[in-house]
Amino acid sequence: MPTAGAALDGLDFHAPDFIADPYPTYARLRAVSPLHYNADLGAFLAMRYADVVTILTDPRFVKQPLDGGPPPLRVMANMLDMDPPDHTRLRALVNRAFTPPVVERLRDHITAVAARLLDDAAACGRLDLVADFASPLCATVIAQLLGVPPEDHERFLQWSGRTILLTDATQPRAVLAEGKRAVGEMVFYFTDLASARTPQHAGDFLGGLLAAGEQGSRLSLREVVVMCALLLVAGHETATNLLASGTLTLLRNPDQLAALRAHPDLMRTAVEELLRYESPVQRSGRYVAEDLELGGVRLCRGQRVAPMLGAANRDPAVFVDPERLDLGRRDNHHVAYGRGIHFCLGAPLARLEAMVSFSALLNRFPRLALDTDKPEWSTNTAVRGLKALPVSVAG
Repeated sequence: MPTAGAALDGLDFHAPDFIADPYPTYARLRAVSPLHYNADLGAFLAMRYADVVTILTDPRFVKQPLDGGPPPLRVMANMLDMDPPDHTRLRALVNRAFTPPVVERLRDHITAVAARLLDDAAACGRLDLVADFASPLCATVIAQLLGVPPEDHERFLQWSGRTILLTDATQPRAVLAEGKRAVGEMVFYFTDLASARTPQHAGDFLGGLLAAGEQGSRLSLREVVVMCALLLVAGHETATNLLASGTLTLLRNPDQLAALRAHPDLMRTAVEELLRYESPVQRSGRYVAEDLELGGVRLCRGQRVAPMLGAANRDPAVFVDPERLDLGRRDNHHVAYGRGIHFCLGAPLARLEAMVSFSALLNRFPRLALDTDKPEWSTNTAVRGLKALPVSVAG
């Protein structure tokens, strides 16, 4: 039993009030103590920005458990759960395929998909921002990147929705088991897809993964398959959540929405502020590799820590008036995409999707309005997103 840090008395990750708005709880805990032990996760939760950055960047905090066993919920080896040198090798190889030109080539595709989905919404005067826009847009973009045929896009949506819940150890066992089954289905699918690639596909992303090499190294077929599955789930879910929760945030802050409409050049800083204010990924995880002190608290080798990204992004020690949305905020060094060697590989794509999609949505529907008083949030407490967001686009 850990002996350091304050206990989280009465904290219920799945309490309706916490699901709807976890930030008051984060603020209360951050003010009480820098680290809090939570039995549900078996980890110390770090609420302060400085401590979160330390955990994400200090090599004394690692991804792999010290006893050699698999991390909780790990069902296949992937880059997110690896430490150097394995992580270094895979990251270098994947970077050779996931280049800025590859991402930029998707701009026209994102624009076209967004326009088509908004045309459909205009025809009926309302839409569910999640099911009718954000989710299909992000799934289509990832499918295009991976070379998946359109007829399989619906399977992508189902796999992604089931698998993302594996990020949250507080989910019921039946839900986690269903997520693991979805992973198995994805592995079979991407194995067949990758095995069928020919030299003529060398210019696309999947072909690039298969061809990537660094000092004689290559990605194995299984590593390529796992990377495809990882990109599908991480790329689809986090981008979908950014678009949906970002739209909700804008509609709840009409002064900021009006400023963005009047000054479209704010879009780049607006996306960064929406990432800070309503972080798609709320927490990550590490293991303590050696006895150390963090924020005045003693941690022992082998203990687990959870850097709370959502809490760090509202730390008043770093962000002026952090509970206020400010789309023009400068020097916005949020940690929504992490920090250090595990910084999100797909961040450039997610940012591009957000800028194109928010611009298209706001330009097309000048009277966009919420069509619900109580948006329904997912019960996933690690990756924060909306189940649905009905909006009116007419009038």
